[in-house]
Amino acid sequence: MLTLICYPKCSTCAKAQRWMDDNGIKYEYRDIKLNNPTVEELKKWHDMSGLPLKRFFNTSGLIYKNLQLKDKLPEMSEEEQYALLATDGMLVKRPLLVGDDFVLPGFKESEWEKKLK
Repeated sequence: MLTLICYPKCSTCAKAQRWMDDNGIKYEYRDIKLNNPTVEELKKWHDMSGLPLKRFFNTSGLIYKNLQLKDKLPEMSEEEQYALLATDGMLVKRPLLVGDDFVLPGFKESEWEKKLK
C-alpha cells in the first residue's frame, strides 16, 4: 500500500493527490502536521530513496529559512538532521510518497509516472 504524506494547505500536495486520484492509484493519506515522521521512519525512507538527506528538507519553508538551515545543515551530522526533521512536519519536503521499496520526496509528475505506471 502506498502512503501519501501531505500538508492539507499545500498546493503541491493537492496537485499530487489529484494526480493519484485521476490515475486511479490507491493510497493511504497522512497529514504531516498531525502525524509527523519519526526518526526511524526518516532513516528508513532516506535509505530506501538513495537520495541525499537534504532532499527530505522543505528548503522553501519558513521554518527552514528562520532556522537558517541552509548554512547549518552542512555542519550537522545525519543523526542531528534526522532528529531535527522529526521535530516538525513542516521541515519535511512534501508531498512524500512512500511505497514498499521506494520513496519519492516532492511531486515531479514524470518521476511519479515512471515509478507508478
